[in-house]
Amino acid sequence: MTAALFHAVFLSLAVAGAEPFASAEQERRYYELLKELRCLVCQNQSLSDSAAGLAGDLRDEVRAMVADGKSDREIVDFMTARYGDFVLFRPRFRPATWILWLAPAALLAGGLFWLFRWQVVHRRRSDSEPE
Repeated sequence: MTAALFHAVFLSLAVAGAEPFASAEQERRYYELLKELRCLVCQNQSLSDSAAGLAGDLRDEVRAMVADGKSDREIVDFMTARYGDFVLFRPRFRPATWILWLAPAALLAGGLFWLFRWQVVHRRRSDSEPE
């Protein structure tokens, strides 16, 4: 069974019995939000992928807020106020998360610098050795 088919079947079972959305736009927003929010139990799965009980509760909460006409920003702000930035797959860029965003670039720059320095030192050694 492919992953896309699994997700479609899982989500249809997860929302069975739930009231349908008033518009296709609300339904699209709902599924997009579920992909952006992390399951707090599974940690490496989105709310749309998780089978945990808490994820089901959070899906219901998101569904209710979307149906109530809350904006995506309001829903995300509510979730982060309640559960912290960890609930987001892409944490916001702020002082507390700078290391998450800047560490990969710093490590890459450091690695390139080390490689350059190693190349220069190696070249100098080979040039200074008698033939």
